[in-house]
Amino acid sequence: MTTGPSEPSRPPLAVVVKGWPRLSETFIAQELVALEAAGHQFEIWSLRHPTDVKRHPLHEKLTAAVHYLPEYLHQEPDRVWAARDQAQAMPGYQTAYRIWREDLRRDPTRNRIRRFGQACVLAAEMPDAVLGLYAHFLHTPSSVARYAAIMRGLPWSFSAHAKDIWTSPDWELREKLAAKSQGATFGATCTGFGAKHLQDMADRSDRVDLIYHGLDLSRFPSPPQRKWRAPGDPLHLMSVGRLVEKKGFDRLIGALALLPGGLDWHWTHIGGGDMRDLLQGIAEDVGVADRITWRGACDQPEVIAAMRACDLFVLPSRIARDGDRDGLPNVLMEAASQRLPILSTAVSAIPEFIQSGTHGLLSEDTPEALAEAILTLSRNPEQAARMAEAALGRLRSDFGMNPGIARLSERLHQMMRNT
Repeated sequence: MTTGPSEPSRPPLAVVVKGWPRLSETFIAQELVALEAAGHQFEIWSLRHPTDVKRHPLHEKLTAAVHYLPEYLHQEPDRVWAARDQAQAMPGYQTAYRIWREDLRRDPTRNRIRRFGQACVLAAEMPDAVLGLYAHFLHTPSSVARYAAIMRGLPWSFSAHAKDIWTSPDWELREKLAAKSQGATFGATCTGFGAKHLQDMADRSDRVDLIYHGLDLSRFPSPPQRKWRAPGDPLHLMSVGRLVEKKGFDRLIGALALLPGGLDWHWTHIGGGDMRDLLQGIAEDVGVADRITWRGACDQPEVIAAMRACDLFVLPSRIARDGDRDGLPNVLMEAASQRLPILSTAVSAIPEFIQSGTHGLLSEDTPEALAEAILTLSRNPEQAARMAEAALGRLRSDFGMNPGIARLSERLHQMMRNT
């Protein structure tokens, strides 16, 4: 159930996450390591066990103990029923139960039932020293944190990112952002685009803070002094991202198929995801499979090494059919840290970092537009080099990690002082 050293005194903050550790969520690991460095003591409560084979170096830096809640309630029935017996004796249980029943009426799913069971375990097993809860993601982890916090009479807070904002129903967002419905003391989100949406949903706009993740540049090697390719040289493109609809890799494959035969190109993809077989089949159908390398999930050093060796970073983000979309993907900042030219799309908060024509190119998310943008950058390597330098400068001046960590630390301290 638990990993990490036992401590004679337990920390005052409980951090609730969907899964730990996860390679695709290194921004969470970066934040938690930085909060530890800032003096925060906490324990992690994870709704799911890890599935990634590899780990990020940041995961090894974290000293917090990690506890795993029952991933499926039927797998640990004795633990769940014992926790519910304890939870029922808590002063806030009836309120939490009433709120959950109202949520279940509008969302009659097994996931909603599981959230309440996990919340009972969390409320029962958190130490008495806990003064507040902080959840990463506004959907499932925040529901578990909210129910448990109400049971225990504690404040809770959240960090929202992308899918959790855009695929959660409006009623749930409003209730998690209002004091009258036992909502969060505060919320942080990593894009201005998302912050405005949540502020409009909240009972008070100051309940939601814009806190960019930023990038801890001390974790990355200095950018290489690149030898920029000439217009007729081979073009090595790469992408990093999960193989899911919102990343738009199907449209990128379509764009690659439209490139003229005289352009010598190769695309490398890094990341896991459920659409791999489908995308590989598309690549075969359009005749470009032999010019694509699928590397699967890679750790951070492997990603950075690939960035340093290629010519163009491409992230063709788009809005998925269910409304899911990216926020401000950290991989764009990572590419900028290595002086790598960037091609992306003007979806969600990406323009908050990349001004098209200055820090990279932002294309429409169609195969035709993406192909044209790739051709533009392949034929104008000097322009690509200038934009890569500008993106690196913007990263260093405006998107460092420390200001965001300082603000988040302040909000967490304030939440726990008011317990």
